[in-house]
Amino acid sequence: MFRSQPTASPAASSADAPAESAAPSSRRAARESESRRGKRGRSSSPRPTRRRRRWPWVLLGIFSLLLGIGAGGAWYVWSNYESQVRELLGWELPNDYAGTGNGTEVLVTIYSGEIGSDVATSLVDQGVTMSFDAFYDLLLADPSISFVPGTYRLQEEMSARSALDALLDPANKVELSATVREGLRAGEVIDALSAGTGIPLADYEAAIADPSIYGIPDVAPNIEGYLFPATYTFEPGSTAEDHIRRLVDETFARLDAAGVSEEDRHTVLTKASLIQREARLADDFYRVSRVVVNRLDAGWRLELDSTAQYGAGETGSVWSSGDALDADNPYNTYVIQGLPIGPIAAPGDLAIDAALNPADGPWFFFVTVNLTTGETVFSETVAQHEQGVAQLRAWCRASEENAAYCE
Repeated sequence: MFRSQPTASPAASSADAPAESAAPSSRRAARESESRRGKRGRSSSPRPTRRRRRWPWVLLGIFSLLLGIGAGGAWYVWSNYESQVRELLGWELPNDYAGTGNGTEVLVTIYSGEIGSDVATSLVDQGVTMSFDAFYDLLLADPSISFVPGTYRLQEEMSARSALDALLDPANKVELSATVREGLRAGEVIDALSAGTGIPLADYEAAIADPSIYGIPDVAPNIEGYLFPATYTFEPGSTAEDHIRRLVDETFARLDAAGVSEEDRHTVLTKASLIQREARLADDFYRVSRVVVNRLDAGWRLELDSTAQYGAGETGSVWSSGDALDADNPYNTYVIQGLPIGPIAAPGDLAIDAALNPADGPWFFFVTVNLTTGETVFSETVAQHEQGVAQLRAWCRASEENAAYCE
C-alpha cells in the first residue's frame, strides 16, 4: 500500500484551477470597463461597440446553421467540434465525465511503489477519466486515501469520483491467482495457470519449452514434476515465465526443506510422482513407497500402469492399453528396469515425504480394490496379489456405476 502525495505538483496544484477560467473572466472585465467608459463619454474608439454587437450575429448564425442541418448534423458538429464551439461561445471546457462509465471494461493495474500522480496518469491514458486534475484533486482533498497494488476492473469514461470509489472497492480487484492440484501433469498445470490468470495458454507453453532456464537438471526430459502444486497469487504485470519460475523455485524450496541434495532432486521427484499417482489414502502413500523400494532393491520391474499410461499420453484408468504397454514406451515399467526417465506428475509434500520415508513392510504388490473409497490391498506374494485383483474385478462387476470407474 502507499499513500497519495500530500502536496501537489505544479501541474495539479489547486492554484491552477482558476487559470482555466482566466480568459473568460478577463473578457468580462474588459466589457465592464468599456461600459463604464461609454457612460462617461464616447471619446473611446467605436470598435469595441462593433465587437460587442457581433455576438448576437454569431449566435444567430450558429443557431441558423443548427436549424439548417437538423438534429443529426447538430450532433455531428457538437461531437467533432465541441471544444471550438465552447471556445467561440466562451463556455468552459469540462474536465470530468459524468456517471460510472460507458460499459466498456478496462483493467487498470496499480503497481507496488506507485504514487497518486502515477494512478491519475494511468487512468487518463487508459480512457477511464477525462483529465489528470479531476482525479488528482480528489487525492489532494483527502491525503488519507491509499491504494492496494493490484489489477482492478473499471470502465471507460467514468467520473473521477466513480473511478476513485472503484479503486478503493476490494470487489473490483482482479486476483491473478491459480490453484495447482497434486498429481496434475505439466499440461494440466499450465491449463490451471492460464485459467486463473487469464494469460494465454500459448504463453505458458512457450515458457515451459526450455526447462534448463529454471535450473532444472539436464537429466530431466521435460519440466514434468518440477511444477509444485499449491495455490499461488502473482504480482500484476507478471508473465507466464515469471509464474513457471515461481512454481519451479517452490519445488526446489520444498526439496531443500526436506533435506534433499541437488544431486538427488530428480530421483526423489520421480519416485514421489509415482507415489502421488498410485496412492489414494494418506497412509497408503508410505506403503506404496515401500513397494517401490522393495521392488527396486530386489531388481524387479516396477510394473506400474501410471507410468505406462503417461508415456502413451493417456489419462489414468484401471487397465493400460496396448499402446501404453508398447515396448518402445520409455515410461513402460512393465518393460524397463528401474525408475522411468523422469517424473509423471506434480508431487506434493506428502508424496515427497513418503518417497524419503517409506513405511516398514514386506510388500511387493498393491491393488486398489474399491475405486470410490480408495481401499487398497498390499501383498507380499503373487498369489495374494491375484486375490486382490480378483476382488477389484468383482467390485467393477457389482454395478453399472462401478463399471464406469473401471473402463
